[in-house]
Amino acid sequence: MIDSDLIAAENAARAEALKFDYEMLGTQLARRGIDIDTIKKKVGSYGVAVPSWGVGTGGTRFARFPGGGEPRGIFDKLDDCGVIHQLTAATPTVSLHIPWDKEDPDALLEKAASLGLGFDAMNSNTFQDQPGQKLSYKYGSLSHTDPAVRAQAVEHNLECIEIGSKLGSKALTVWIGDGSNFPGQTDLTAQFERYLSAMQDIYKSLPDDWRLFSEHKMFEPAFYSTVVQDWGTNYLIAKELGERAFCLVDLGHHAPNTNIEMIVARLIQFGKLGGFHFNDSKYGDDDLDTGSIDPFRLFLVFNELVAAEGKDGFAPAHMLDQSHNVTDPIESLISSANEVRRAYAQALLVDRQALKGFQQENDALMGAATLKAAYRVDVEPILAMARQEAGAAIDPVAAYRASNYRAKVSAERPEVSGAGGGIV
Repeated sequence: MIDSDLIAAENAARAEALKFDYEMLGTQLARRGIDIDTIKKKVGSYGVAVPSWGVGTGGTRFARFPGGGEPRGIFDKLDDCGVIHQLTAATPTVSLHIPWDKEDPDALLEKAASLGLGFDAMNSNTFQDQPGQKLSYKYGSLSHTDPAVRAQAVEHNLECIEIGSKLGSKALTVWIGDGSNFPGQTDLTAQFERYLSAMQDIYKSLPDDWRLFSEHKMFEPAFYSTVVQDWGTNYLIAKELGERAFCLVDLGHHAPNTNIEMIVARLIQFGKLGGFHFNDSKYGDDDLDTGSIDPFRLFLVFNELVAAEGKDGFAPAHMLDQSHNVTDPIESLISSANEVRRAYAQALLVDRQALKGFQQENDALMGAATLKAAYRVDVEPILAMARQEAGAAIDPVAAYRASNYRAKVSAERPEVSGAGGGIV
């Protein structure tokens, strides 16, 4: 963790300017009938989960360049996640990936509690083989032609549920790389039937208060066909499995120019939106920092979420899912957590009554202008004030750099060359 006195000193240097900016913005919003303190309270209560694997340096199929002070295991990962939450007050939970993060649950709970963290959805791994594994997933896992391989994959997911139950988790996220790389390699229908059967076995073992998230992805590592390739297939899966099965939307898992906010609206409409993996992309599943490429799209996604707030049972899970190849992973996750909160704050500013009227009147120009009016508001004073009041940093990245945390852990953690966990 970072010395709290350092954070206090950093905040003291910025507090007067922040107060002025916050009051000025409050005056502007009041003219529109918006109470800035109400927005700040909502933003301050919003949290997004951090993926345990996100605090390590990422890579590509071609190379990985290790960074200094990378975590050696889950306990180091939790330390890094604790720093992110300490500085942002926006990331109260961590999402674990098994078997990468497999450790004694009691020790994990104790460590997380000491850092003020809890645990979010569990993530299974059947997209790569693990040491000691009896059967290979080279040709698939939950959809494999061999029932023994499918049984092994199911058992692994049940283990994730068992571990998660001890940690207080309430959801299991299942992403598979199953598919094919050549026409004729597989019977597309039979493969999907095998997948559904295996997922039904997992679903039947869910605790009563758990949810099952299935995650779609257009391609990779299967480049000809993918078993769960788009939101339509994902929706079919959730419908087939039952009322506690939902679709997880990763912002990078779609073809370029796909209207993701419309997908979100459809899944909300039919009660099957389970949650998000936030990131950004330019070409495909780039896993770039959230909001780094298309912050307006992120805002449009949150526009749909805010419009659905208050609906019975509507509680989507929110998590970051990124690969950090050229930045300090902690800085990128700090920035991304703030960008998600920024999009949420902007969406809260949308004049929904006016928007509904313009939509009813088919006034396309004014409908778009209403959204743009909210998007253009600089809500940084709201985000910074929410952080300050929570005891976090007004400027998290500046406080992080002033702490020299990366240099300190680099002296304790030896540099490693191998991959420390993937991105899905």
